[in-house]
Amino acid sequence: MATLKFSRCPYWVCLAVACCSPLRLAAGDGQVTLIHIGDLHGHLVPRPQLRDAASDHGKMVGGLAYVYDQISKIRRAHPNSLLINTGDTIQGSAEALFSRGEALVEILNAFKIDAFAPGNWDFLYGTDHFIRLFAGETPKANWHAVAANLYYATLYEFPATPYADKAGQRVLPPYLIYQVGDVKVGLIGLTAERGPKALSPMVMEGFYLTTGQDELPNAIDLLRNQEQVDLVVLLSERGLANNLALVETFPGVDIVLSSDMHEETYQALVAETGTILVEEGQDGTLVGELTVRVEDKKITDWQWQAHRISVDNNVPHPKIAAKIDAIRRPFIKGEGFKPHVNPINGAVLRTPVDTIIGHTWIPLHRSNFSDAERAPAVIEGTSHNFLTDAFRVACQADVGVIRGFRYGTHIAPGPIRLEDIYHYIPIGPQIACGLISGDDLKLQLERSAQAVLSQWVGAWGGGWLPAFSGLTYALDPYNEFGLRTSRIRVNGELMDHEKMYRVAGYWYVDEPSQINRHPALEIKVLRDKDAGIVDATEVVAYYLQTLPGHLVTPSLGRVKLLQPLPKPIWKNREIQPLRGAVRVDYGGD
Repeated sequence: MATLKFSRCPYWVCLAVACCSPLRLAAGDGQVTLIHIGDLHGHLVPRPQLRDAASDHGKMVGGLAYVYDQISKIRRAHPNSLLINTGDTIQGSAEALFSRGEALVEILNAFKIDAFAPGNWDFLYGTDHFIRLFAGETPKANWHAVAANLYYATLYEFPATPYADKAGQRVLPPYLIYQVGDVKVGLIGLTAERGPKALSPMVMEGFYLTTGQDELPNAIDLLRNQEQVDLVVLLSERGLANNLALVETFPGVDIVLSSDMHEETYQALVAETGTILVEEGQDGTLVGELTVRVEDKKITDWQWQAHRISVDNNVPHPKIAAKIDAIRRPFIKGEGFKPHVNPINGAVLRTPVDTIIGHTWIPLHRSNFSDAERAPAVIEGTSHNFLTDAFRVACQADVGVIRGFRYGTHIAPGPIRLEDIYHYIPIGPQIACGLISGDDLKLQLERSAQAVLSQWVGAWGGGWLPAFSGLTYALDPYNEFGLRTSRIRVNGELMDHEKMYRVAGYWYVDEPSQINRHPALEIKVLRDKDAGIVDATEVVAYYLQTLPGHLVTPSLGRVKLLQPLPKPIWKNREIQPLRGAVRVDYGGD
């Protein structure tokens, strides 16, 4: 087994120690394997693979017990290894939501994770809970969380900060150092520069995030020149494109383990600087294995393998499977089921999550590749269209809307279970309707298109185009801001920019004048017959009950692309290159 030396000292402490310590004169040569997971999004059990053109279409993929099986295989083959998790872990399912992420902590604590870079959705349950799970001397999660760009806010950023005594300090260590065999490895952590955008910014109260552009070069310099590490690895929940831009601006990183945008790098990217970049998609359906040979502080050879996790390729690890069964028992049918209170909106779950609430004739998902002929996920998907139909009908509105989040789960033709809806809506919104002008709807469309289709990577907003029900439009991805969308129709009629339309979407109690985080008038929040709180998942379940045969068949084609999206610039088909983006051959092994 590898001998690991572990350093979690704050940046300023590490700097002081390094200045007073003798430099290592001899480089450590050897082989290191990095096992990479990320964007697990609370998925405990396998789900179907329904992405068009996927080689394993129709197979059951993912599941944490199966993920652990693959990790164990790699560890047996490569004892000198580190297990890295790059975030968005404790959100994405009913079990994650109602336990405030602690269900995932209980399971993953058995994985012996060596380093963890938090993702934006790992802040979902508020800063106090984040600290309880990941910071301090004895965090509940034994994952060794690290983030150079996460600080306690000062009074300038957040005058009401509850952490005034820690203002300006880092919440987590900026980097870790491990001795893996003869190789000294430095791990720099970056979290996303945004909190969970779909929610109120209040979930980030007392925290302050930066882009990491100031912290990264300082950490590289310290690790390279003072700590004398042999290998510098960046753990970053900022997405492949942003990470690529970072390491080409600030050389010195050997490897980037990326998360956030859910790309699957079956072929590793290699930047102009020689940095290797990889990412593992979503829901624990892929585990990365990157083995590098280090000689004289340089990578001389490397091999990347992306392992698809499925019931065909893996077997469930008994210990992890037992933990998952125990955690799911209070949520599913049987004597162990009990009601749960939603920690975000106070609604009560009184129905087992494995209850069938409807059926579908078509696959429900939003995950097609960017070069797909039909419904590329960046533009549209059946799952999101289905949800907006439910919101619009429940509110008797002109338009239903939902943010353009990436993927969610996949639902195969057949039964729809309540837990499937929690995979789409695990963030505790309520549904409300209110009046929004046609002019403002047009502005929303243009702003979202800019955040998705801008030629400048730094302008990307972390999601995809929002989905609508009752509203259709044409989209030119190559046009300028303000001119990308046209032919906007509401229920078949050309949109009147001066008319007020009734719009249904997400609503939160701490932003009472907004729907889907946009100002609206005459807002009415959906309630039950006793004026009690109704979670958005209940709205969807009720909608299914109103359909003939409880059968849903959402339409596609609500967004008409006037020109095809650009072709991918590397063999991975996840994210399209945009007009003005530099086209480089980022081919790897």
